[in-house]
Amino acid sequence: MSEKSTPFSEIQCGDLILNLEMPQIMGIINLTEDSFFDGGSYIKERDYLLRAESLLGEGAVILDIGAASTRPGSPLISEIEEWQKLEQPLKKIRAKFPKAILSVDTYNSAQVKRCSDLGINIINDISGGAWDDQMYREIARTKMAYVMMHIQGTPENMQNKPQYQSVVEEVKAAFVKGIEKLEALNYTNIILDPGFGFGKGLTHNYTLLAQLVAFLPLKYPVLAGLSRKSMIFKVLDIRAQEALNGSTALNMIALLNGAKILRVHDAKEANETIRLFSKYKEVLEPINK
Repeated sequence: MSEKSTPFSEIQCGDLILNLEMPQIMGIINLTEDSFFDGGSYIKERDYLLRAESLLGEGAVILDIGAASTRPGSPLISEIEEWQKLEQPLKKIRAKFPKAILSVDTYNSAQVKRCSDLGINIINDISGGAWDDQMYREIARTKMAYVMMHIQGTPENMQNKPQYQSVVEEVKAAFVKGIEKLEALNYTNIILDPGFGFGKGLTHNYTLLAQLVAFLPLKYPVLAGLSRKSMIFKVLDIRAQEALNGSTALNMIALLNGAKILRVHDAKEANETIRLFSKYKEVLEPINK
């Protein structure tokens, strides 16, 4: 893998630059009807536009838009069905928010050129390129950034007793393999997502969180998607709807362990977490000198 002289400072996202000197927020817009937390809330144009406006107003810099459910037990969908749900919302959101960094949550390489043509900035691939052998080649033809997420299995079976010898080392090895393939295509606009809750048990998730720094030597920014996930509500014996406080707690741990992007449902609280983290780091740096 290549050495990057200024890791994490910024990343090219289509025609826009994402500044990562300070951690940033990716706000979630689900166009699906069965998302585990807010399914069906943003299907209509008025609703998803208001959602986008709210997230941006509360501090999100990236809007992550998805039309394929990835909750445990959900089947994969075709690229045609996915695009039918994505096309109009993407056009509407891009037109209303021309300076926002837009991300599309997809594992279908057929969407890459379509998204690039619409001025989308990021492809967020939960399969990390594992389900579509054209994904890396297609993304490498663009200036968009690429979120390489790790998953064991598919959403339909990923939580059927996932097993690892060493979850951190196996996730890291998968990243190294993907990075090498993309760098061979002269592509380096990569963001790494260890995939909390995607083919991981409770202990796997907390092990990854505790050892998030293990991915920093790979020289690409790390995204943490912890928002309202089962690793919170199973421990606290609550519902996803009650998991905001737990999300905030784990987001702070992720930031302390090197995460540069927080993917969240609740941008206001994530923004406050980042501001407090930044103040803490500001005071800590002279102490450590």
